[in-house]
Amino acid sequence: PSSKVRKDPSNLNKQADKYRTFLFNGRAKVTHAVVVIFLEFFAWGLLTAPMLTVLHETFPHHTFLVNGLIQGVKGLLSFLSAPLIGALSDVWGRKSFLLLTVFFTCAPIPLMRISPWWYFALISVSGLFSVTFSVIFAYVADITEERERSTAYGLVSATFAASLVTSPAIGAYLSATYGDSLVVLVATIIAVADILFILLIVPESLPDKMRLSSWGFPISWEQADPFASLKKVGKDTTVLLICVTVFLSYLPEAGQYSSFFLYLRQVIKFSSEAIAAFIAMVGILSIVAQTLLLSVLMRKIGNKNTVLLGLGFQLFQLAWYGFGSEPWMMWAAGTVAAMSSITFPAVSALVSHCTDHDQQGAVQGMVTGIRGLCNGLGPALFGFIFFLFNVELIDLNPVENGAASASVIPGPPFLFGACTVLLALLVAYFIPEHDSLAAKTCSAQAITVPDNGTQLNSSAPGSDEDNEPLLQDSSM
Repeated sequence: PSSKVRKDPSNLNKQADKYRTFLFNGRAKVTHAVVVIFLEFFAWGLLTAPMLTVLHETFPHHTFLVNGLIQGVKGLLSFLSAPLIGALSDVWGRKSFLLLTVFFTCAPIPLMRISPWWYFALISVSGLFSVTFSVIFAYVADITEERERSTAYGLVSATFAASLVTSPAIGAYLSATYGDSLVVLVATIIAVADILFILLIVPESLPDKMRLSSWGFPISWEQADPFASLKKVGKDTTVLLICVTVFLSYLPEAGQYSSFFLYLRQVIKFSSEAIAAFIAMVGILSIVAQTLLLSVLMRKIGNKNTVLLGLGFQLFQLAWYGFGSEPWMMWAAGTVAAMSSITFPAVSALVSHCTDHDQQGAVQGMVTGIRGLCNGLGPALFGFIFFLFNVELIDLNPVENGAASASVIPGPPFLFGACTVLLALLVAYFIPEHDSLAAKTCSAQAITVPDNGTQLNSSAPGSDEDNEPLLQDSSM
């Protein structure tokens, strides 16, 4: 009988199906989310040096203003689409929207050398789907228990930093040695590998029993309208305080990303190698902060105090960037900047604690939408301040004759950012502690189906098989 079983074609087919299921549709893990984020931002990190060159060559006049406009359109579209994508992922699952967001986020990469104009145009339009973090955080929330979620968010955020440890240096080396075309080719290959990884390896994290319904479930305009979400936020004081904190703290961070390399090169006279080393140092320290330090702080001082500490680091960092004029000051401020990276994962954990399991996508989509809005407003605002102080991207080489004159030092944008973070710190101080927040906003919710008015109870917690015990037995 055993030989018959081995030779039975039906049994062989069943074994093959089980193998394929294990290989391609195994249990969802945080590792899957980590790999997706790493590959996506590693590909973009390679383009750090070529991006500055292409931007200046395509828009030689008022470069910062044009860059702010491009990023502004992208951020606005991200803000408008994030709640819809988050709500749809609650209904249809996370995997399909991971594939969608990563594909459109990386789609502009090969156009950098083919057609720079189409490259920047597609970057703007890609904001409709550039909400990978929204889906990733919902993915992680599906497979982790509440006590492990802050550590998981920190691990994902640390992966973003890890992707930037070596990629800018590698991109700068390849660009100087072989030209920008090879850098774009390598980045495109990595982006394609990320898409294939999602398509073939990443399993679905939201089982059918945990979804609101199946395909065809109607999504109301209220779920998709970002302004309706903001109106709803305004009715709850606690959620309003959290969202205002996110806006005020991420606005200068987004503007800083668009200008800081020029600040180091033109004012502090960093070489391309020094800039790559600076990014690597901040990335490594951010990994340590968002894994080891964040986990310890969450246990010792609590969620809210961790947010306050991160904002304090960010305030000190921006003020130092604004007033600093020596290279050692930038290196020291970079250390503080790495410590400030604990803010957003701590805020995300705070939000997830007061959200039903089947609403993680919508809520994280709202927070990511606010960050998307900042991604547009921040670069535009910083670019306008650069314009006011007559700062233009005239020469891509470091300044030779000492520090630039006071009229061209882009310090004022960073000082403005420090002021907004100070306001964020004051707002975050009034956020209630977790217990009161949970009592206020985490009550069981009912979902009304528009067709027949039937109420669906929030989905029951998943079984132990649905949750991954993240780093349960490790010191991390």
